[in-house]
Amino acid sequence: MHACAATGGGFLIAVLWFDLMFDSQTRKHAGDTLPTEVLASISAYYRRVTIEAWPMNRLIAVVMGLTLLAIVAEIAQNADHWWIAWISLAAAASAIGLALARTVPNAMRLGSAADSLEMQTRLARAIYRDHLYCLAAMIVVVGLQLSARL
Repeated sequence: MHACAATGGGFLIAVLWFDLMFDSQTRKHAGDTLPTEVLASISAYYRRVTIEAWPMNRLIAVVMGLTLLAIVAEIAQNADHWWIAWISLAAAASAIGLALARTVPNAMRLGSAADSLEMQTRLARAIYRDHLYCLAAMIVVVGLQLSARL
């Protein structure tokens, strides 16, 4: 099960890396509103990956679920390193829960580009912060899962 959880976590890290390539544009600009071209770039990306990419965008949700199931299976099998599974579950569930509850809805809203520039800026910055947390959490999961194989 460690290999399945590590593979799922690795896939999710790759997805987050692509998202962060666009999100990182928010770091370069202070102030209440990001430049229009930055918002257009980020918004277009999220429109493509959250709204227009159906059914491929569902793969990410499937991998999230399978990763959590693999970790729960580790717990159910009473693995040798029980603490690795429990910490992995806490990290993965918190990142995936955040993504499903807030990040994806914010990304879909930003992708629609229907809000004011100020609201789009708030959404873009919130998505960036969420993705940084999710990346850190998934790195913890993969690190723990790989260490259990040693």
